[in-house]
Amino acid sequence: MNIIVNGRHLDLTPALKNYAEEKIKKFERYSSNITEAVVTLSIEKYRHKAEVLLKANGVMIQAEGVTAEIYSSIDEVVEKLDKQVRKYKEKLVSHRKGEGKNIEDASQEAPQETGMIIKKKRFDMKPMGPDEAVMQMELIDKDFFVFTNEVSGDINVVYRRRDGNFGLIEPVK
Repeated sequence: MNIIVNGRHLDLTPALKNYAEEKIKKFERYSSNITEAVVTLSIEKYRHKAEVLLKANGVMIQAEGVTAEIYSSIDEVVEKLDKQVRKYKEKLVSHRKGEGKNIEDASQEAPQETGMIIKKKRFDMKPMGPDEAVMQMELIDKDFFVFTNEVSGDINVVYRRRDGNFGLIEPVK
């Protein structure tokens, strides 16, 4: 697994980098298909934030931890990732019997009040079913997910409803 540790607004010491790498390396034993981990450590006033993005077979799993101390932020984000990786692995085993498909995140930032587009993202959207899209949406902890429906070939959106269920938006033909 390739581990990249970045620091924003903080001096990335060798001890801090080694601590983050050691904590992230433990995910190799859960899943051998995790190819890359991007760790971003940042400090904003009194908020110490650790963000981690894991890439496994095209699936992106992300989490962040914010505490008053950078080492505890790393511990917090590792705990969150641990839950997400276990959940992902259980769903793969129960629904797909070990067959993983490539999935990419298609979320975008909301535009400002002036209506200007402030951020663009481009993703390779692999065909998948609505259930798999919901799983991917939960793994990246977003409220919606844009995907290409493997049956119809159309672009669809799944979203989290306020009642805790999920909705599916499909185009009219």
